[in-house]
Amino acid sequence: MANMNKPTRTHRPHAGSVSIIATTTTTTSSSSSSSSPASSHPSTQPDPMAATPHASPSPFPSLVSASSPALLPRLIVFDLDYTLWPFWVDTHVTPPLKPTPGAAHASVTDRAGDTYAFYPDVPPLLAALAGCRPAVRVAAASRTAAPDVAREMLKLLVVPSPPQSSGGKKGGGGGGDRERDRERERGKPRRALDFFDAGLEIYPGSKLRHMEALRARTGVPFAEMLFFDDEKRNREVESLGVTMCLVSAGMSWGELQRGIEMWRARRGAT
Repeated sequence: MANMNKPTRTHRPHAGSVSIIATTTTTTSSSSSSSSPASSHPSTQPDPMAATPHASPSPFPSLVSASSPALLPRLIVFDLDYTLWPFWVDTHVTPPLKPTPGAAHASVTDRAGDTYAFYPDVPPLLAALAGCRPAVRVAAASRTAAPDVAREMLKLLVVPSPPQSSGGKKGGGGGGDRERDRERERGKPRRALDFFDAGLEIYPGSKLRHMEALRARTGVPFAEMLFFDDEKRNREVESLGVTMCLVSAGMSWGELQRGIEMWRARRGAT
């Protein structure tokens, strides 16, 4: 498979010419080696799926302290393209989409037969943040020109549930059966869409508009928001008081930790 590079936005590649999952060789076309005027990052990026085939160890327990919930932002917002997944949904993906049959990891296949998935750390990261509700909520803010495709991708990609503890309450009768049924339900993979409990703002335009819409919907002050994005131009949201963490190779546990530490530093917390 060809290496997944970040091409120039003005040159839409042939749907079958890009590969999103594993790869070992480098694409040599001029369109994939030139820089994008709309992006802050080099146009040539190694495929993160190939570089990091498995999720990295989670530092999340050290980031979350039940005794100090004020040390976490109330709203964490993620961009989509090259932040949660390694592609432009309005450039690389050719609908309709369908779940990839027999995929070892949750992925989606488009009409051209190309396969798409999150960066490796994203599914467990989303699952961990869901465990912080209601203190921490999660939203998406994307300026893609294909919002319907992005939403469909979030509906079809699934997030495996974390392992269930075996130390639950034991009891007889129907109550115990109902509790076991609830545990089994919690253990099932869930749609990625369901992890964005604070909503989705997916449409072209300035991220200022996206943040203002999230504030209006959630009531969370800008100073209590942490935003992850891969494009420098979206730092404009900092004028509102939002903390933005610029990611260069997709979301990971390390980026989450760095972002939380940035947000804490802006608040004078450690």
